[in-house]
Amino acid sequence: MEKVVLAFSGGLDTTVCVKLLEEKYNLEVITACVDVGQGEEEIRKAEVMAEEIGSQKHYTIDAREEFANDYISKGIKANAEYEGYPLSTALARPLIAQKIIEIAEKENAKAIAHGCTGKGNDQFRFEAVILAMSDFEIVAPIRELNLTRSEEIEYAKNHNIPLSSDKTYSIDENIWGRSIEGGKLEDPSNEAPEEIYEWTESYENAKDTPQKVAIEFEEGIPIAIDEEMMGLIDLINKANKIAGSNGVGRIDMIENRIIGLKSREIYEVPGAKLLIAAHKALEELVLTKDEIRFKEYVSTLYSDLVYNAMWQEPLREDLDQAIDNMQQRVSGKVELKLFKGSIIPLTRESDFSLHDMEEISFEDKETDQREVEGMIKHHGLQAGKYQKLKR
Repeated sequence: MEKVVLAFSGGLDTTVCVKLLEEKYNLEVITACVDVGQGEEEIRKAEVMAEEIGSQKHYTIDAREEFANDYISKGIKANAEYEGYPLSTALARPLIAQKIIEIAEKENAKAIAHGCTGKGNDQFRFEAVILAMSDFEIVAPIRELNLTRSEEIEYAKNHNIPLSSDKTYSIDENIWGRSIEGGKLEDPSNEAPEEIYEWTESYENAKDTPQKVAIEFEEGIPIAIDEEMMGLIDLINKANKIAGSNGVGRIDMIENRIIGLKSREIYEVPGAKLLIAAHKALEELVLTKDEIRFKEYVSTLYSDLVYNAMWQEPLREDLDQAIDNMQQRVSGKVELKLFKGSIIPLTRESDFSLHDMEEISFEDKETDQREVEGMIKHHGLQAGKYQKLKR
């Protein structure tokens, strides 16, 4: 039998895929789980399920450091938010796909498989990278066999396939964020129950007193919280706890998917919201007006590329270079106040600050205020002429 490497999480879709690939496609299945911060319990669940389902071989790849340093860091520098939420799942998928390719090459596999449906975004994100970075065939059993969730459950029962749980919701988690969808959440008229949240407190249960937190950056990357230096993973974990305990990071939205469907999505991204807010506040101090305007456009374009499975697009690499050049001056410290879901910048300081206290002061006598009169006369000159003609 020829081999196929299956991107495996241990959930319903990928667990059913193991038997489908053996029965329907006559392939020997090798499962692989890429750890981008799902948590020890989820990683262990995948290992146990792979063994119980009869996977010929199972890989667990720890990619957390690479995810933080090579992907999340880019997201922070770009202020990567799609329709208002920090990208988390979309940032992780290209890395997962690349790791699956490496295993498929090592195993001399014929194909790579995934458990994505035909309605979601992940099928694009996985396959765009696989097609761009390898010559492997792609097998997508759930999509190709047009299976519904109830049909998958029935197939599992008929083939004595163990299922890890009967989860109501579909949850994806990494160190940068959690996404929750499915079940009663599919109906936007249903209020999200408190039980779905794990990283954040509700506004009601958040701390009753404001908390101040200081974030220090070096060339656009956060390096310290409250003057404690730490690696990016540890810093993100601490930011998640601080922001989450203050009710920061809950997002309930109607999202526009790649294929055009509107989907009710819920995200928990406390650390991401805090760090991006601090990063933006520092950029206001050190970047010029035109750079900030350009950066706003670049951030939107960058986020759209990442969300829409265009990580391999050379424009994304071009934008990274432009962003990195601007980020050389995004070094300094920002203090923020967190309270009941809000984030308020309090102070900003940087050696690259373009803010001049003497020039902006109302007590400045060095700058002759009368010099601006000539500038005012010519400001909006053509618009003034137009209005005169109109009158």
